[in-house]
Amino acid sequence: MGVEEFYVRFWGVRGSIAVGSPEVMRYGGNTSALEIRCGSHLLLFDAGTGIRALGVALQQATAPVDADLFFTHTHYDHVCGLPHFCPAFDPRNTFRIHAGHVTDADGIKSVLKQMMCSPLFPVPLEIFQANLSFHDFRQGEVLHPKPGITVRTGPLSHPDLATGYRVEYGGKSICYLTDTEHPAEGLDQNILELIRGADIVIYDSMYTDEEYACRKGWGHSTWQAGARLCDAAGVKTFVVFHHDPEHDDAFMDRVAAELEVARPGSVVAREGLILRP
Repeated sequence: MGVEEFYVRFWGVRGSIAVGSPEVMRYGGNTSALEIRCGSHLLLFDAGTGIRALGVALQQATAPVDADLFFTHTHYDHVCGLPHFCPAFDPRNTFRIHAGHVTDADGIKSVLKQMMCSPLFPVPLEIFQANLSFHDFRQGEVLHPKPGITVRTGPLSHPDLATGYRVEYGGKSICYLTDTEHPAEGLDQNILELIRGADIVIYDSMYTDEEYACRKGWGHSTWQAGARLCDAAGVKTFVVFHHDPEHDDAFMDRVAAELEVARPGSVVAREGLILRP
């Protein structure tokens, strides 16, 4: 694959908890997991329940997997798929795991070990046979996972902290910003600078403005706030993401229709969707 091969694929788009009713099947019920391809290199973002199906797809390839996994944060809906990510059990594979929100001196490895620990989970992190390495960074740092790939980072407004990402490759950019809450007045300047002029912005749009009135302080935003941010930043494609588990397909269809009127060309994320800048 050449430089022109740059895309994001959605494997999990739901927020808070996975849902499996027939009423959510068109948009999907798995929690956050993204795949971003930069030429021959693979970047993964978050390890919600959607990462299980991603892992199955990766294992069907004959070549070993070499990838970077970036966590926005480690609330359970964003990490609970990791123990079920089959490529992590394969000794042929290599994963570099990154996080910028962990303030504990032992970093992201310690957090994941706590999750995969009795009595919460029957086997420890050490069960993984892949070559794993753990890399903590400070929010605001610029990362270079591979030559030609730049990953810019910034803080998000969420309980226990979270990190936003901007992936730049071949002159194009894809931004991933979940979970975050917009300020009471104005725009989040950290996000505004991170997404300025971006080709694709995936943003925490868990609520509508109407719903948000009684959910202030919960650490999430609205699709209308996301549209305002993208307008101010000159973003090309805005993507609604992190759907509320109570929002079924019919509800999301209404959001998509309103979104198309408010900001034509915007997209509501669904499992399996592939977007290219």
